[in-house]
Amino acid sequence: MGASPKKRGKVEKYNRWGYIFLIPFIVVYIAFQLIPLISTVYNSFYENYRSGLVQIGPNFIGMENYQHLFQDGYIWVYLKNTAIMWVMGFVPQILVSLLLGAWFSDTRLKLKGTGFFKTVIYLPNVIMASAFAMLFFALFTKSGPVNSVLLHMGIIHEKYDFLGHVWSTRTLVALMNFLMWFGNTTILLMAGMMGIDPGLFEAAEVDGATPTQVFFRITLPLLRPILIYVMITSLIGGLQMFDVPQILTNGTGTPLAKSLGVTAESSMTLIMYLNKNLYSKNYGMGGALSVLLFIVTGILSLVVFKAFTQKEGRS
Repeated sequence: MGASPKKRGKVEKYNRWGYIFLIPFIVVYIAFQLIPLISTVYNSFYENYRSGLVQIGPNFIGMENYQHLFQDGYIWVYLKNTAIMWVMGFVPQILVSLLLGAWFSDTRLKLKGTGFFKTVIYLPNVIMASAFAMLFFALFTKSGPVNSVLLHMGIIHEKYDFLGHVWSTRTLVALMNFLMWFGNTTILLMAGMMGIDPGLFEAAEVDGATPTQVFFRITLPLLRPILIYVMITSLIGGLQMFDVPQILTNGTGTPLAKSLGVTAESSMTLIMYLNKNLYSKNYGMGGALSVLLFIVTGILSLVVFKAFTQKEGRS
C-alpha cells in the first residue's frame, strides 16, 4: 500500500527544505569552482600572453599549448620531481602514522598522557607552510645553525650547502611535508582503528594470534576505506605541492640537474611551473597545464581507488 496523498504532501513539503539548504552550496560551487574550471579549459585552447607591454591574443590555436608542453620535455621532469618528493614524504608518513595510531588506540597498553602527545603531533599541521619553510630555510642555509652544530661536533669539516645539492633539497622538502601532515594522518587512522569492534581483537587474542598477525589480518583490512581516503587526498596534495619548495628555493626550484635528457630544476614541481606561466601572464599555457594536471590527478586517484577496492573484493 502506498502512502496517503496527505502524507506524501507532507513529505514533499519537508523535502523542499533540503533543496533550499543546498542552494548556498550550489551557488558557491558554480561561482568559485565550475565557472573557473570552464574558463581554464577555454583558455587552454587560446594563445593569450603578454610580451613586454603588449598583450598577445587571445587567439584560438587549438591544441598547440598542449603540444608545446610535451615537446620541450620539462613537464616530465617536473612531474618526476613532484612524484619523488611526494613519495619521500608519504611513505614514512603512512608508516609512522600507522604505528602511532596502533599505539594510541590500543587500550591494553594503558599509555598515559595520550591527549598531550596527540596535540603535539598535530600542532605542525596548524602552522602555516610558509612559516615552516622559512624556518627550515634559516636552519639549513650555509650560515645556519645546523651547519654550525655539525661543524662543532666534527661530523663535517666544512659547511655543507643543503640547498645546493639535489637530494638534500628534495629531502628537506619531503621532511617538511612529513612533519606537517603525519599528525593529521595519525588522527584519521586512529579514528578508524577505534571504530573497529574490540570483540574482534579479543577473539583473535583468545585464538592465540600474535600482535603482528592481529595488525595485518584484522586492523589493516578493516582500515582499507580510511587508507583509500588518506592515499587519494595525500596524492592530490602531493601533486599540488607548491608552498614549501617555492619558499625554500625562493621560487627557483634549484639546483639544476640533468634528468630525462633535459637540464632542469630538480625541485621544481608542477604547480611551481604553473605559477611561472601565470606570473608571466601566459594564461594559455597555464590553462593547458591546469587541465593536464586535472586529468593526471583524476587518473591516478582512480587507479588508487580501483587497486584497493579490487583487493577488498578478492579478500
